[in-house]
Amino acid sequence: MDRETLGQRIRALRIRQGVSQAQLAFPELSDSYISLIESDKRVPAPSVVDLLAVKLNCSATYLVSGVSEDVVDELRVTLDYAEIALRNGAAAEARARFAEVLANADAVALPEMLHQARWGHALALEAAGELEQAIAGLRALTEEASAEADLDHWARVHVALSRCLRERGDISAGVQAAEEALRHLIASGADSTDAAVHLGAALLAAFIERGDLVRARQLAGQLVERAERIGGARARTVAYSEAANVAQIRGEYEEGVALAERALMLAGDGGDPRELDRLRVVYAGLLLRARPDQAVQARELLARVSGEINAGSAGEIDVARCRTELARAETALGRPAEAVRLAEEALELLGDAPRRVRAGALTVLGEACVRLGDRDRAVEVLTRAATCLEDMESSREAAQAWFDLAEVLAETGTQEPRMAAYRRALTCVGV
Repeated sequence: MDRETLGQRIRALRIRQGVSQAQLAFPELSDSYISLIESDKRVPAPSVVDLLAVKLNCSATYLVSGVSEDVVDELRVTLDYAEIALRNGAAAEARARFAEVLANADAVALPEMLHQARWGHALALEAAGELEQAIAGLRALTEEASAEADLDHWARVHVALSRCLRERGDISAGVQAAEEALRHLIASGADSTDAAVHLGAALLAAFIERGDLVRARQLAGQLVERAERIGGARARTVAYSEAANVAQIRGEYEEGVALAERALMLAGDGGDPRELDRLRVVYAGLLLRARPDQAVQARELLARVSGEINAGSAGEIDVARCRTELARAETALGRPAEAVRLAEEALELLGDAPRRVRAGALTVLGEACVRLGDRDRAVEVLTRAATCLEDMESSREAAQAWFDLAEVLAETGTQEPRMAAYRRALTCVGV
C-alpha cells in the first residue's frame, strides 16, 4: 500500500482541524502556496515544514514521513539501546536491536534512522565476527555515502570497509579500498582534513599487514606531519598510534614508545574503547621490547586490557594480539609455561591465516618453548614463524626469526639445518 504524500498529509490534518488554506497560510505564507503544496506541485523547504508542523500540532517528522511520533520514539529508543550495547561490547545484542529497526516497515520512511541502523548493524556484524555480512553492508553504504554531504562519515565507512577486508585476510582489497578513498579526497582538495588522516591510517595499517614497510614508514611520517598541521586531537591520536605500530615492526622501539605515549595522552578516556585497547596493547609490546625492566607494568596493562576485550566488542584478532603480548610479558618475567598457554590461545583464535600477528604469536611461542627446554617444538614453531614472515616480505623480522632459529639449532648440535637458517637470515637482509 502506497504511503500518503507530504501534501496529502498536510491537507488531511488541515481538514481534520477545520482550518482553511488561507488560515493555515496566514501570515507567513500565501493560500495559493498551501494549495500547491497540498497538490504536490511544490516541495516546501525544511523551514516551511517546521512552520506547518507547529500550526498543525504535529511533528515535522510525521509530515515528512507519515510515521507517528510514538513509532519514531520507539525506533529511536531501540537505536540508542543498540548503540550503547555495541559500545559496551554486547555485539550480539546490538546486532539484534539494529536488525529490529531494519525490519520495521516504518523505518523505510525514515532515511536518517534507516542509515544509522544499517551503519550500526555493519559494525555489530564486524564485532561479532560476521565479516562477510559486514563487508556486504559496508560496500552498500560506501556506494551511497557522499564525501560532499558528510566527509567524516564518508571516511568512517571507507575505513571500516578497509579494516573488515583486512580482518577477513584480503589485504590487497583492504589496501585498494583505503587507497581509492584517499585518492578521491586528495583530488577533491580535502587532503588537509581529519578524514584524510583517518583514511591514511587505514591505508598504513593495510601496508603493515601486507609487509610493505618501506611505504608504511613513508606514509607514517606524512600522517604525523599532516595531523600536527591540522591540529585535531583525534587525528593526531590516530597518526601517532599507527606510527608507533610501524616503529615497533621496524624495531625502533624507543621511538615507538614515545609515539604511543603521545597517542595515549591525547586519547584520554573519551575515545573508541576498541581503538584505545589496541593502542594500549601496542604500547605494552613496545615497553617489553624497549624497556625489559618495565615488564611488570606492561603485564599489568595487558591484563587490564585482556579483561576488557574478553567482555567487549573486540574481534578475535584484537584478543589474539593481547594474548601474544601477555605471553611475551610472561616469558620476560620467567613464566614460560604460562606464556606457552597464552600463545597457543592466540594461535587458536587466529586459525591458519598467515597474518603478521600469527607470526608474532609463533615467535613468542617458540621463545617460550626454548625457555622450557622443549627444543624440538621450538625449532618447529620458529620455522613456521620465519617462513610466514618471509612469505609476507617482512625482511627484518624474518631475518631475526631465522637467526633465532639458528641459535636454537646450535644448541641441538644440528649443523646443516643451523647453517641453512643462517643463510636464510642473511638472504632476508640482502646479504
